[in-house]
Amino acid sequence: MPVNNAFKPDKFYATVNLLLSFPRIPVFWADLILVLYMKALVYKSTGSWYTVKDQAGRTYNARIKGIFKIDGITSTNPVAVGDEVDIELESEIENTAIINEILPRRNYVNRQSPRHKYQHHIIAANLDQSVLFATLKEPRTSQGFIDRFLVACEMYHVPAAIVFNKADLHKKKEDEKFFEWKQMYEEIGYKTFLVSVEKGMGIETVQDLLKNKISLLSGHSGVGKSSFINIICPQLELKTQDVSGWSGKGLHTTTFAEMFDLSSGGKIIDTPGMREFGLVDILKQELSHYFPEMRSRLNDCQFNNCQHINEPNCAVKKAVEEEKINVDRYISYCTILDSIEERKY
Repeated sequence: MPVNNAFKPDKFYATVNLLLSFPRIPVFWADLILVLYMKALVYKSTGSWYTVKDQAGRTYNARIKGIFKIDGITSTNPVAVGDEVDIELESEIENTAIINEILPRRNYVNRQSPRHKYQHHIIAANLDQSVLFATLKEPRTSQGFIDRFLVACEMYHVPAAIVFNKADLHKKKEDEKFFEWKQMYEEIGYKTFLVSVEKGMGIETVQDLLKNKISLLSGHSGVGKSSFINIICPQLELKTQDVSGWSGKGLHTTTFAEMFDLSSGGKIIDTPGMREFGLVDILKQELSHYFPEMRSRLNDCQFNNCQHINEPNCAVKKAVEEEKINVDRYISYCTILDSIEERKY
């Protein structure tokens, strides 16, 4: 009969707790067992140090081995919030640990590194969903930004939703634009929500969306993401700041990505606000695969390498002409396609 050697954390920690219940078993033996095999979840990344929490709920300040930074890691941040890692205790007095290994990721969302054009920065890993906070006023989130974010989620199979905040600032123009975009995005499978964090409108609906899931929260600075988190997790008291009046852009209030536990179940990952969302590790011929409304029609194009611009008998262009694909989404596709710079080797 084959033996199942897979590590079972629940049984492992139950065994340790059982050992601790016997008065004749020295505590250090149980501690030694834990040190030999500890798994943890990365809650915060500050560049060189990470906050991790083990399966018993203990929190450590952790760092990676020196050689680990360059050993097969292509992103600017080798360890990301949401990563599951193997750690060993470094100092019990200082409550520090060493990260020995990153366990395989089931998915992640990345973007172009702000400092290194051809490198990617992993925003977060091991996600159940990604929620983009957007606003149609103060500041205005462009469709191009939304679509680039959705493409990044599609690339790594992360379900996405869009929360439009600041409904209290809407006039007729903004209301019309919201319902136009709501229809456009929901027709291709993306849930959209209209909320006002300021007035407390629609908060419970988004809370239900987050329940019992690991969710990435992203968006421009100033869209109300931190204010929303303060409502659902008031004990955190995250810093918030108004939109910069001269530029209409939000001011950065979140410095590092950080995960928080929800009292209702689940976890959220708060990320620094982004002015732009640059895609990386994507080829021009791949882009249409990350537009759901195009993906279902690719096999009907005459050419396998069709980029849906000037090629004859293109099923995507035909669908646009027949208004089966939203023309604004097609324009967004063309704009992103034109921006992709393929590296020459």
